[in-house]
Amino acid sequence: MNQHDLSDLRAEFDKFVQNKCALDPEAGVSQNPDAGDKEDEEPVPQFVDALTTKLLAPAHSGVYLSRLDIKRIAEAIDESLPIKERIKMVRSLFRHTTKKEYLHDAFTEVDKHINGRILIYKELGEAFPASKSIFEGHVAKAEKTMRMFKTIIEDFEEIEPTSDPMFV
Repeated sequence: MNQHDLSDLRAEFDKFVQNKCALDPEAGVSQNPDAGDKEDEEPVPQFVDALTTKLLAPAHSGVYLSRLDIKRIAEAIDESLPIKERIKMVRSLFRHTTKKEYLHDAFTEVDKHINGRILIYKELGEAFPASKSIFEGHVAKAEKTMRMFKTIIEDFEEIEPTSDPMFV
């Protein structure tokens, strides 16, 4: 192998690293693409923090919703979400919620995903009877989570847009 070829390759690699991987804030390149943007700092309705705590923790909700699941939920209700951390995706999904209908549509899609997991748990419980009690616990948590959605929808107060943004 020619030493000159390796030197050219090394120089090309160093140039790439300097241009594309540098952590120069003025260049707009960051090391962590999940670090967020200004939209991630916007306020969210009160229920969103409690929802993310309960929904995204399998110990609380009984199911695991992946980034892809959250993206599919958003697409089903005609929303577009970039792939980020799950918490940021859920916050983004519910950030501009003003209508009960939107909440109902979103939670209906989440219910579909949870019901899919419940079916899997039931199949696994049938296939592995010794583990059935574990899966039943997850099913109970999942059903409790779905009941929580109904409570959130019932308690949600719609916000009507006004001409005066400071009018509350």
